[in-house]
Amino acid sequence: MNSSSSQQKKSMIDRFLGFVEKIGNALPHPATLFAGFAFGVVILSWVFSLTGLSVQHPGTGETITVVNLISQDGIYLMLTKLVKNFTNFAPLGVVLVAMLGIGIAEGSGLIGTLIRILVLKSPKSIITFVVVFAGVLSNTASEVGYVLLVPLSAIIFLAFGKHPLAGLAAAFAGVSGGYSANLLLGTIDPLLQGISQEAAQIIDPAYSINAACNYYFMFVSTFFIGIAGTIVTEKIVIPRLGEYKGDEVAEDIHPLTKLEKRGLIYAGIAALILTIFILVGIIPENGYLRYSADPEDIFKSALMKGIVSWIFIIAAVCGIAYGKGSGTFKNDADIMKGMGKSMETMSSYIVLVFFAAQFVAYFKWTNLGLICAVKGAQFLETIGLDKMPLLICFIFLAALINLVMGSASAKWTLMAPVFIPMFMLVGISPELTQVAYRIGDSVTNIISPMMSYFALIVAFIQRYDKNAGIGTVIATMLPYSIAFLIVWVVLMAIWLMLGLPIGPNSPLHYIPN
Repeated sequence: MNSSSSQQKKSMIDRFLGFVEKIGNALPHPATLFAGFAFGVVILSWVFSLTGLSVQHPGTGETITVVNLISQDGIYLMLTKLVKNFTNFAPLGVVLVAMLGIGIAEGSGLIGTLIRILVLKSPKSIITFVVVFAGVLSNTASEVGYVLLVPLSAIIFLAFGKHPLAGLAAAFAGVSGGYSANLLLGTIDPLLQGISQEAAQIIDPAYSINAACNYYFMFVSTFFIGIAGTIVTEKIVIPRLGEYKGDEVAEDIHPLTKLEKRGLIYAGIAALILTIFILVGIIPENGYLRYSADPEDIFKSALMKGIVSWIFIIAAVCGIAYGKGSGTFKNDADIMKGMGKSMETMSSYIVLVFFAAQFVAYFKWTNLGLICAVKGAQFLETIGLDKMPLLICFIFLAALINLVMGSASAKWTLMAPVFIPMFMLVGISPELTQVAYRIGDSVTNIISPMMSYFALIVAFIQRYDKNAGIGTVIATMLPYSIAFLIVWVVLMAIWLMLGLPIGPNSPLHYIPN
């Protein structure tokens, strides 16, 4: 690539990003957006109620009309249900509970140590794959990958004689571009599941979605994203960057200390005990974790139904064990500090949820979501798109919205009440719709200036290239974004052709009862 061509491409990227950044900065805070949306729903309910807008429910045949919230009944409903809308909003409790456990594991140093040992113990020949793979795994705990693995990977690549920005890019691609893939369930799973379930119940009030509904697909995706990220790094990013000629000197990567090793042993023992407890409770037919209305159905057991509780318990117990062994936890106050710190990071999310919960409730009460779904489904039937092209269009839409609206939960709270019911009416399950959304939401994270850690990545890059800016990040990360999008769309198409379930008790198709 000659210098003039390179400058021209960077200039085009900078112009595009400048436009996106300008639009994104002009938007209000997400909480303010949802407050506005809630107010807008109230006004629209009044307007459309005057027009007599109605549809026929495709399942029951019942005529659905718009419920006016600017009425005695509507005002009473909004005032008396405001608190319950907030406290009963499904994603709120599950995310806070999971984050309490993650906070203990993170505060003890367990998560950071596990990521470090995964990277440090790998041979040089596969270090790129390990960095990308570790990045994907690190998104189980929100901040660790960004603040620890991304800068550490640059140091590791420099120590191995590779360009440090290639290591930084590989880690960032895994952490943020592969955000929805993982071998483990993370806080994003119950968060999106709760929003999806509320949206699905607009069509089917009895519809239930479990937090592991995308697990099979995302488990397999982890390896494909790891391989795709490795190929992009080795074949595109490293050749493009060339030899590193900056001022930074390679640093020694220190091995684990005796205390950290002892902490891992303690955590391993705790994990083993928990594993035995779970196996003993779930394998026997009368096991204590099989208790449910249908003991034969393991997906309705206390293990699967209580998956959020297990995320909390496993993270908390292993984190405490590591903290005691490594000495990072001296007493119970240290444990509580870890939980408290995780809640500090959730404060803005709680504010956002308050307004998002009102919007979702109003959207459901007014029947606007159901009417939009029926009208949308009728339109989709007229254009005759098959399920796969329809899902691909939806993936692109989610990816584009992600460029100007960074919060995964905020976008899904806005999109789910419209698209999940709409797609259910053309036979696409809520679980599959959620998979499509997660793909679109992930692939453009690494090129979106609205992503909360984007500025941090720019700062990391400038350590190795003083003249680097936002355009540098975009130019470096764009190949990952395109590659991940292609890989995930192809994988989803194959998955649909084979008719494989995307998670436990999670179908591809929706068939009305």
